[in-house]
Amino acid sequence: MTQHYLEGRSESELLWFQRRSFLQAAAAWSAVGGLSAAHAQARGNVVELRGDATVNGKALEPNQSVQTGDEIATGPRSTLIFVVGNSAFHVRQNSNMVVERGPTINAVSLLRLLTGAVVSVWGKGSSRQIVTPTLTAGIRGTGVYTEIFSQQGGRTYFCNCYGVVDLASGNDREVSESNYHQAVWGEPMLDGRAALTPARAINHTDEELEYLARLIGERTAWQISGKKGSKETEREYGG
Repeated sequence: MTQHYLEGRSESELLWFQRRSFLQAAAAWSAVGGLSAAHAQARGNVVELRGDATVNGKALEPNQSVQTGDEIATGPRSTLIFVVGNSAFHVRQNSNMVVERGPTINAVSLLRLLTGAVVSVWGKGSSRQIVTPTLTAGIRGTGVYTEIFSQQGGRTYFCNCYGVVDLASGNDREVSESNYHQAVWGEPMLDGRAALTPARAINHTDEELEYLARLIGERTAWQISGKKGSKETEREYGG
């Protein structure tokens, strides 16, 4: 188990990949051919649902699908793991987000996170974004963790766990190239201060990214290279 830091989250939220129910669900998902087989067999794309979640205001059932264009909300002590196209998502408890449609019904063009947190792994592609109230991230092929801290003025925590991401917050713009966790805060603009500020890796683990990558038939950068860097590396950010 990799070292990780908690800030406002419980240990159990980060250990979902150890649950027997998830391991069985993930094995079943892979055994029947993943998303392509789900479409062919008219099965849902929800890998696991624990607790309560709604799609467009209606209760989500484990055998249903999350489609692009849907608004998703999870309740307390709930978790939702699903796959759309070549992207996999783990939505933490008390989260609200919209997955907007791309060129096809099975392509996500934009993930709009309104509250809460989501771990996501994206296969290669272009013209995709994650948007929060204080940050926009242009996604290529990458694994990321995004969380909105409502109790801290709505600031956004964003970690580019691996890959290339175009970051924008306020007047600040940066290209993040990471092989192993490069994190920032997207701050509300106050008194002309920089909106992008460095952060350390919090509230997510390597294993979470690895399991989500496996659901779409991929591997993380550190699995491919066979080595990991330091989560403590920080850069200077500015406009």
